[in-house]
Amino acid sequence: MLEHCKTAQERWGGVHSLIDRWLEQRYDMLVTLVDLREVCESDLSAVTKARIDAFSEALMDYISAGHFEIYPQLREEAKAFDDREALALADDLLERVESSTQLVLDFDNDYATPARCQHHTARLPAWLERLGAGLVNRFGLEDQLISRVHAVHAPATDKTDPHQAHPVSS
Repeated sequence: MLEHCKTAQERWGGVHSLIDRWLEQRYDMLVTLVDLREVCESDLSAVTKARIDAFSEALMDYISAGHFEIYPQLREEAKAFDDREALALADDLLERVESSTQLVLDFDNDYATPARCQHHTARLPAWLERLGAGLVNRFGLEDQLISRVHAVHAPATDKTDPHQAHPVSS
């Protein structure tokens, strides 16, 4: 997962500072996920509420930035370019992202309080596995959205080929 995130940063990095920050948030959130998974695998009793909270906070911040900053900006960009095809694709992709959003909200609800956290610690490895799979799917959808809506409209010097990590030659 971390390698996929680095590839996305290489592909989209520098295209727009807001997207850059968001992709950095994605990476940071994944680091906390991997850290939490490793602790779960080595010693589940060593998992602390603080560690779960750090992951949950990073996860919620990432999801919120997407929903309230990035996605609206990308839709506005498509509107500004009168790109109806991109708007239709954005609507489709964003609808498909919702299942992972609900998964994140359910996780946050299950681990929000110390009592719930303690009660659900045994289920944490399975939760993290489900979240990981949902996030991989989400990242693919988000990358498609960035590729189609933003990269297509970027100035010629900023365009990147979605299949390569280097600028496209004119």
